[in-house]
Parts: sequence; C-alpha cells; structure tokens
Amino acid sequence: MSEATKEALALTGLTKGYNHGRPNEITVLRGVDLTVATGEVVALVAPSGAGKSTLLHIAGLLDVADAGQVRIGCEDMTGLTDRRRTAIRRGQVGFIYQFHHLLPEFSALENVVLPQLANGTGQAEAEARARDLLGRVGVAERADHRPAALSGGEQQRVAFCRALANAPRLLLADEPTGNLDPETSDRVFGALMDLVRGTGLSALIATHNLDLAARMDRQVRLDAGQVVAG
Repeated sequence: MSEATKEALALTGLTKGYNHGRPNEITVLRGVDLTVATGEVVALVAPSGAGKSTLLHIAGLLDVADAGQVRIGCEDMTGLTDRRRTAIRRGQVGFIYQFHHLLPEFSALENVVLPQLANGTGQAEAEARARDLLGRVGVAERADHRPAALSGGEQQRVAFCRALANAPRLLLADEPTGNLDPETSDRVFGALMDLVRGTGLSALIATHNLDLAARMDRQVRLDAGQVVAG
C-alpha cells in the first residue's frame, strides 16, 4: 500500500480569508496542515468561531480554500470540475452537523434511503442498508417514524446513518452532539463511535467537549488559524 492511500484525508497549507483586500479582512485559516489516516478518528478541538466549520467545509469540498491542497484518498481535489466535486462529496464523504437536518416529510428509513437512490443504488439494496445502519445505532424499531415523532437523540442517530448511507471513506462531523443534553450526548456519541469503528471509517470530528475528544484516537487543536497537536 502506498503512503498516499494510507491517508483518508490530507490538508496541506490551507488558507482562507474573507473580505479580501478590505480594511476589515478576516483570515480564518493560516496554512493548515492536517492528515487523517485510514481508519483513524481525529478530534478537532476548537471553541466556537475559531474556524473549525470553515475547515470542515473545505475538507468536504463544500467550500474552496484561497490556497493549499485537499487530498481525499489518493486524489488531489485541486482544480476539479463542480460535477466531479459533487460526485466525490456524494460517494466518498459523509457529513454530520450539530442539527440533524432530516427531511421532515419522510420517515427515518426514507431519510437514509434517499441519499443512496441519488447515488444510483437500487431501492431494495438501499432499504436493506438503511435498516442495517438504523439497527446498528438502536433505532430500527423507529424506522417508519417521521423526525417529529423521534427524540432528539433518535433524530441525531438517524442523521448518523444518513451520513454513512453511501459507505463513504471519510466522515466529517461538526459538533455532532452539541445540541443534546450531556447524558444523551454521551450515549449518542457512543453510538456514533460504534458505527464508525464497525464500518472502518476515517473521521474528523470537531468538538469543544474534551471528554468526547478523549475517546478518539488523536486530538488536534485549531489555534489562531493553524492546527496544532492536542
């Protein structure tokens, strides 16, 4: 196996600013270097407003850096067409946010099935995978319920399953339990870690919760626009 394929994600020299050339220009990222190895779960620890969401958006191809390189697996993301970037996001990257953003008119099962259908998976196969994922996080019996009928913890578990629906190589999570009470957060985070470990995913998980960060393989901090060891 080559060195490149041992890295699920490699960020090199990323810079990002806003209001370029104006007196109130803000530089958010200042030459960020970060790698996530295949199968590794990394905690990105930073307070609100430090730029962790910007970093995750660039890593997941939702935004573009002013300079630097993003590599997912062995592929350099620099200069790709919008169509190729969309295809990579859909098939290789899973996203989890602080709020679940489930589609309210669809059941838990359907919320996990739909991303697979959009990626070309057949209905039967998509439903089978969705039921398997929901079972892994303990909400199989809630599969036919719409989000409004689920608890906050159940909704977020369904969001975890949706993020993994297309079997991505990389999971990016932004405060995935930040909207839950401490007891529910601990339980739901445990379900996420079981899911990540059980599927062999690589993950970069942003959090300001040091207890949750300690349960991951490695911690890094985003400090003054740069990533440093935790």
